[in-house]
Amino acid sequence: MTDGLCKEETLGTVYKHALCLHPYFRDSHSGSLGLAVFPPTGLEYVAAALEPHVGQVTLVDLRLPGPLRRLETLKKFIAEQIDLLCISINWEYQFGEVCELVNALPRDVLTVVGGKQATDCVEDLFDLCPGIDMVVRGEGEGAIVEIAQGIPLRDVAGISYRDGSGVIHNANRDLPKVDTYRFPDRTLRHEKYHFNIGGFALRGEEFDIILTSRGCPHNCKFCTFTLNPWGQKRPYSARSLDSVMEEIRQISAGIILIADEDFFVNPARAKAICERIVAEGIEKRFLVQARIEIFKHPEVLAAAVEAGIKVFLLGIESPTDRILAQLNKGFNTATVRKAFETFRQYPFYYHGYFIYGNLTETDEEMMQIPVFAKELGLDSITYQKLRIEKYSPLKELVDVTPGYFIGDDRILYREGIGRPGLKRISSQITRQFYTPAQLLRIARKLLRVRLFMPSNVAPLALALPMVLALTIGRKVNKTMRRFPLWHRLRPT
Repeated sequence: MTDGLCKEETLGTVYKHALCLHPYFRDSHSGSLGLAVFPPTGLEYVAAALEPHVGQVTLVDLRLPGPLRRLETLKKFIAEQIDLLCISINWEYQFGEVCELVNALPRDVLTVVGGKQATDCVEDLFDLCPGIDMVVRGEGEGAIVEIAQGIPLRDVAGISYRDGSGVIHNANRDLPKVDTYRFPDRTLRHEKYHFNIGGFALRGEEFDIILTSRGCPHNCKFCTFTLNPWGQKRPYSARSLDSVMEEIRQISAGIILIADEDFFVNPARAKAICERIVAEGIEKRFLVQARIEIFKHPEVLAAAVEAGIKVFLLGIESPTDRILAQLNKGFNTATVRKAFETFRQYPFYYHGYFIYGNLTETDEEMMQIPVFAKELGLDSITYQKLRIEKYSPLKELVDVTPGYFIGDDRILYREGIGRPGLKRISSQITRQFYTPAQLLRIARKLLRVRLFMPSNVAPLALALPMVLALTIGRKVNKTMRRFPLWHRLRPT
């Protein structure tokens, strides 16, 4: 640790005041064309874990208004009041700016960072930010509690920390069942979170996120969202129904994203949650991430309608059977078509996720994405380039396939095409899918499913198609699959 302060001595003290800091002043999708400011749910789980073990916890999200958004005020606050600083570093976006912020903060405060990007870039962070004392890799709740309790660093699993001039990487941490974690304490928030679409601040539409489970039992080859770069996969673990309902009761927001990798992993459990919501008279509107296999359980879909689920976020990935097989998706296009025969019988808004630029995928196959999406009846779609993370099962396949390479941005590229070629494909998909007729369909569907309160439906119905038309190939398309947790989430 800097300034001659011994880490072991610091960890032996009782922490009086911990600051949990979300260090981003804006999201990649913020601004006048932004969709929403998502709560930093992963950081809030860390704050909740700390509460019983420190004198006081303060949670600061620099995207929200407040005096601590001013750097000098934040520095003064930390220097005078904070003895444990926890920072969530999640994204490549603004990574340089975040490092600059970290370096501007007082260095005599024990500084612990975590998050997806921190886990990906442990060595880089130590090199770039001399004030960082340790990095919590992957889920941070268990490690941060032991740090707060003064456990010697050598005995805290799942962390990397400075030791003299070097860095020590402790063994990975065993991941417990999620019911051992305290869910977020929303009284720590200084502002509420709202949708903000096309410049319309829908202040009546408070928005929140809940996790009813973590991990995913499926094994899609492109997906490393439940697998960290240290080779550790999060096993699927579901919270008890009582715990889920207790958290929902405490949420004031009218719209809630259930950010599980797949809410319907256990259809009977999902149905039971829906039935509890109805039985307790909870009137919320929900968005859920799902796999298409839920079409086989119409009784669950019916319960979802009654519970107020309005939007299904579905990972479809490709309109081509051979690419679906390559990705180990677990279904083919015939199954997808059959699923949507059922889905069209229920009043949900359907958003589909696709990947383009897959290994050996032709331009013609990529351009089937908008065709297939319209055939299915999807209301909107997101399409992203294939990203190959360090531990992706696809990496070995790329290595033995001539003509392909992984760029510095971890995106798969075809020689002779590269980034410009994929950008051209993306623009063509946008133009072919988001026609004026499709934008009108989106507006009508939003009105029909009643996702938003009546006072906000009219401006939203006008604004959202405009936003999609302007940004779906850029900001929206890049960020719809990201939620600011300490690990990245998407439907699988």
